[in-house]
Amino acid sequence: MSYRLCISVIALSATTFVAGCTSLPSSGPASEQVEQQAALKVVNTRSVSRKRPGVDYALVDISAAVLANVAQATTPTLQGSFGNRRGGVPNLPLGIGDIISVTVFESQSGGLFIPADAGSRSGNFVTMPNQTIDQSGRISIPYAGRIRVAGRTTSSVQDELQQLLANRAIEPQVVISKVASRSAQVAVLGDVNSPAKVELTEAGDRILDVISQAGGLSTPRLETYVTLQRGPRTATVLYDYLINTPAENIFMVPGDTVIVNRERRTFLAFGASGQNGRIDFEDADLTLGEALGKAGGLLDNRADPEQVLLYRVVDRNFLKQLHVDVSRYPSDQIPVVFRANLRDPSAMFMIQKFPMQDKDIVYITNSKATELIKFLDVVNSVSSTASGVSTDIVRTRDAVKDL
Repeated sequence: MSYRLCISVIALSATTFVAGCTSLPSSGPASEQVEQQAALKVVNTRSVSRKRPGVDYALVDISAAVLANVAQATTPTLQGSFGNRRGGVPNLPLGIGDIISVTVFESQSGGLFIPADAGSRSGNFVTMPNQTIDQSGRISIPYAGRIRVAGRTTSSVQDELQQLLANRAIEPQVVISKVASRSAQVAVLGDVNSPAKVELTEAGDRILDVISQAGGLSTPRLETYVTLQRGPRTATVLYDYLINTPAENIFMVPGDTVIVNRERRTFLAFGASGQNGRIDFEDADLTLGEALGKAGGLLDNRADPEQVLLYRVVDRNFLKQLHVDVSRYPSDQIPVVFRANLRDPSAMFMIQKFPMQDKDIVYITNSKATELIKFLDVVNSVSSTASGVSTDIVRTRDAVKDL
């Protein structure tokens, strides 16, 4: 068989074989499989749906429209989850467990609390023993009875006591002071130097304030996350993002729980890159372009620059912002494969703006020439008995490598 004929026949059959073959050695799916098995394709913000078995995922080409929305989709915020309290410092009403002091002033001696024979004194007042607001939210005041104070401000309780004592005391004035605030506390837990319950003050305390009062971080800043639990809602942000975004430093309210924990920020790199495996971010704002650089870039002799894939699970609202019909996805979290075509010069700018997220998977597919070479190696290994054909196959393989 002539060399040229061998090239033509083998190349034709190999191309046909490789296009549909799934048995050649590979570190991941072929680009054709990724595209064919996508339940939804988003190309230039136009979507095309398909019905496929297995996990439904969307294939999204990275474009300017995608970049405009992806940053919001990847960065959860405390402000977005809980608001920024534009009304100012949150009120701290009295609550169950608080210890308060009650002082009653009278305009002259001889009244209810100040006897006539009290003699010379600095002021006509009496301070009652400190009281703890009980489980019913009440305290007991002589001649006024049991007063409900939980959930109220000190000024409103003072006004009520003055009215209740007005018929017994001489022009009474009441002052209530908070000795200890056990109801207005925030728990700060996790990787801080002094985990504790932090008392909130009337001046207002923000999330960084309470972390500071708990001794600050005991972990590297770039690997530390801060989680705020408020009632049924929870939000987590990177500590570095928190300190660099003033709007995220929101006011604390009684009952909040702040959890500080260290977690390595990593991504996985597979396929035709210089380095495969789990790779640390080592940066607060890592982009896809920088991630490819950390993974050793694309291998010239293997990679298909048109098929740089990033696997991520995103919120369904992200796809809605791209005007994509997401009715086929029952969950709020949708698997997405983002695709970058690095043969397009403008894609270099886009991947440098595309933010990476913790636990992303980057996969670079093999080029078709690489798959052809693999096929020729397989054919060569099973045709060693026909030395002439085997020699032609080797020469064909080497010719493909030189293309």
